[in-house]
Amino acid sequence: MNNEVKATSAEINSQELRLKGFKVYEVGTSVNPVPSYSRRDFYKIGLFTGEVTIHYADRAIAMSGTTLLFTNPHVPYSTELHSATMTGYSCLFTEEFIKAGDRSDSLQHSPLFKIGGTPVFSLTAEQAAYITGIYQKMLAEQRTDYVFKNDLIRTYIQLLIHEALRMQPAENFFQPKNASSRIASLFLELLERLFPVESPEQVLPLKTAQDFANRLSVHVNHLNRAVKEVTGKPTTALIADRIISEAKALLHHTNWDVAAIGYGLGFDSASYFNSFFKKHTGNTPLAFRRAV
Repeated sequence: MNNEVKATSAEINSQELRLKGFKVYEVGTSVNPVPSYSRRDFYKIGLFTGEVTIHYADRAIAMSGTTLLFTNPHVPYSTELHSATMTGYSCLFTEEFIKAGDRSDSLQHSPLFKIGGTPVFSLTAEQAAYITGIYQKMLAEQRTDYVFKNDLIRTYIQLLIHEALRMQPAENFFQPKNASSRIASLFLELLERLFPVESPEQVLPLKTAQDFANRLSVHVNHLNRAVKEVTGKPTTALIADRIISEAKALLHHTNWDVAAIGYGLGFDSASYFNSFFKKHTGNTPLAFRRAV
């Protein structure tokens, strides 16, 4: 069975998440709506009970019983459900929320969230009961008007993190049989997440095949082979095609100047952007804008 995990809470609004920096909700498999948030913006700690395969970067892990999962917003993941039901809780939060007033290292350096880490824990009945209690306290606190509510929820999240650090992570990750397809799919999903560019100041964080390979924790040659095998195109060509597509949309639908568009798309200079655009379209950005 292959079901989609859905939230039992009211619709999770992405703008609300951005404003508050956190959201806690119950998880089920049969009640709409699916949480609508941009995964690249939020860290997630999930507690769920059921039989699942968790796909994280190019690895997979089969779990049953109650599982605690930590996800980095920069690493694509998905949960494939094999049992009839799946229940639990999820907590979404930004790094800015959890580290308010804290100058310690980024969460991306944490053993639980770092790229290449093992973010999955199989819980005993006692551990599951304790972690469930923390989520229930967060849910209750989320509904209050307590002036220091955010501080208290931050404490609960930190408690989840510290409890996990004391546990032994699950190590039964395996390479899926269709590894090339999986890696190519992760690359394409990650590429699509970079768009749309919503402001000239939103510079693309990933621009080269090596950038994507680093983010996905695979060797760049492995990524290139998988992408070419599945799509028939080189990784660099797919990246270029997507950047050109976004450039055309920005030239057509915004009044940003050409230099600002180029900067937002990761080009250090307007002349470099002009050359890149002309190479792939036959026109300069300004000529394309005038023609549409």
